[in-house]
Amino acid sequence: MLATSSTTLWYTTRATGIVALILLTVTMVLGILTAGRVKSRSWPAFAQADLHKRVSIMALVFVTIHVLTSVLDTYVHLGWLSIAVPFVSSYQSLWTGLGTVAIDLMIAVAVSSALRQRISARTWRAFHWLAYGSWPIAMAHSLGEGTDAPKLWMDGIAAACALAIAGALAWRITNFRRAREHGLRVGAITRAVPTRPSSPPSAAPNAPRNGSTAGSPGPGGGPGGQSSVRRRQVSSASRLLEKERP
Repeated sequence: MLATSSTTLWYTTRATGIVALILLTVTMVLGILTAGRVKSRSWPAFAQADLHKRVSIMALVFVTIHVLTSVLDTYVHLGWLSIAVPFVSSYQSLWTGLGTVAIDLMIAVAVSSALRQRISARTWRAFHWLAYGSWPIAMAHSLGEGTDAPKLWMDGIAAACALAIAGALAWRITNFRRAREHGLRVGAITRAVPTRPSSPPSAAPNAPRNGSTAGSPGPGGGPGGQSSVRRRQVSSASRLLEKERP
């Protein structure tokens, strides 16, 4: 009975460890895409954020089962202290300790996400950056201590996970550079367009004089402005003609 129980725990530990690594990889890829604001009409941003949250919870569940079955397995003695404190286990201290470090980083990210409404955005972002450290450490733990690490199918899973993370990071960096170059071009165009100085209003060619306004009645009751100017011109011309008479 003890041997059967130990064998069941051993298989459960192996299976949950592999599934946890895959889910952690999917969580990382979704997190990178969410940070890059990837969205479409058929795939809105809130759906992607919700999926990222759910996959993260599933990854934590499988990690928890993986840890508990590892400690409860009687084939090796890890000890309960090794769950929280790295490098204290007598069984493969290095690789077990790396697994503990990865778990501690994941817990820090999960706690900061749960307290996101109560902490500042800068603090939440600083804790969330720890996820970029938990994934490679978890990968090193899986390849260093995992029983299935020498097998070809496990190498294929590890390679697929690594390629998925590398592709998401490459896309994120390229998208960030494009957005930055676009912002610089828009800023340069905005600075290159001169603003028109405000010029004083020019005087109207037929501006009314002597305080009369266009369209207002003149002093003689006739049309104002332009009519008054014409009358003055006519009177001046008549006076000149009178002077030129013999």
